Amino acid sequence: MAKIWLEAYGCSASFADSEMIAGLLVNGGHTLANNPKESDLNLIVTCSVKDATANKMVHRIKKLGTKPLVVAGCLPKAEKETVERLSDKASLMGPNSLGKTLEVINSTLNGHRKVELADTDLSKVGLPKIRLNPAIGIVEIASGCMSECTFCQTKLSKGDLTSYRIGDIVRQVKNEISDGCKEVWLTSTDNGCYGLDIGTDLPTLVDNVAEIPEDFMIRVGMMNPMYMPRIREGLLKSFENDKVFKFLHVPVQSGSNKVLHDMKRGHTAETFRDIVKRFRSKFPEFTISTDIIVGFPTETRQDFEETVNLLEETRPDIVNISKYSQRPGTSAAKLDQIDVAEVKRRSKIIFDLANKISLENNKRWLGWKGQVLFDEMSDGKIKGRNFAYKSVLVARPVKIGQKEQIEITDVTTHSLIGAIAS
Repeated sequence: MAKIWLEAYGCSASFADSEMIAGLLVNGGHTLANNPKESDLNLIVTCSVKDATANKMVHRIKKLGTKPLVVAGCLPKAEKETVERLSDKASLMGPNSLGKTLEVINSTLNGHRKVELADTDLSKVGLPKIRLNPAIGIVEIASGCMSECTFCQTKLSKGDLTSYRIGDIVRQVKNEISDGCKEVWLTSTDNGCYGLDIGTDLPTLVDNVAEIPEDFMIRVGMMNPMYMPRIREGLLKSFENDKVFKFLHVPVQSGSNKVLHDMKRGHTAETFRDIVKRFRSKFPEFTISTDIIVGFPTETRQDFEETVNLLEETRPDIVNISKYSQRPGTSAAKLDQIDVAEVKRRSKIIFDLANKISLENNKRWLGWKGQVLFDEMSDGKIKGRNFAYKSVLVARPVKIGQKEQIEITDVTTHSLIGAIAS
């Protein structure tokens, strides 16, 4: 039996995978190392969505490859040859190969490289896990997606949509809560298309999870705008439940319909406008998070201005900005690329605008009083969330999983600052 160092990068689904891998390892008799120095084997769950992330993966694979190594997650599935160039002795495991975890680990420990990139029939619901955060249960509701975005490697890594059944997900959520979790994240590659393959949908799932009688909060994870019109009315109804954070992550990526068409996003800027308008109309204090890709190969200056206009009009609370990067195997990688300096210029404009909007939105919360669930560590501080999933910091020590009545006394660009109300 071995000591294994495990580290993970990327989206919440990637972290959920790492929790399950850890659970399978410990159930299989291995122990988790406290650092790479004391490990017998290193395992990295990778992400390959952007150049910057992929570059970090390259650095970590080289660093961890001085010992027996397993490279898991999206990178080996999307770019097998790249990983093999970096470490020809590393074993490989895909994001849907978790059923082979112990075989891969034991083979690697015995000096035999093993490659398991094919999807197994093992559902990710109900697997043992060791949580990264005792207050948060990350529950994968599906794997893969139905989109064909020209810039994205996710489809190459995770394949077509496979939704897990509602009864299995509800049982998993109950397990999370009985283990002490105060918050549950429903996550997948794209929550918006959940259930299309098994005759159900996301609002039905959220309603079933919210019916669990215990005291906990639900965070509904990322969904692409193209599937929102189909489920919008049902989701508006689901969000009436007090257990559901008033928060949506809807990546619009561009304000230009021409660029969205070139990206094969399947939605228009108007789709995003409508989502924001309807949810904020029904829930005035509602947090909208979105993603913007700056410098897609076909983005003209006029297209970029349309993105700026969309952000000014919809005023999202959170904007995750990415400079477009060519990802191997994607169709957009074959297009002529925009000058790097111009992409940098556009990115700075979006960055400054997003920060301005975020700060102005946060100022509206000054004086607010209400309950905050303290759910995660951030830069050495314990951070909480209110009903709209707004990040809240307090000066007084609190514990993970604790709830407190808070009054907001100050704000920053990314957080609300509060005092515990006596």
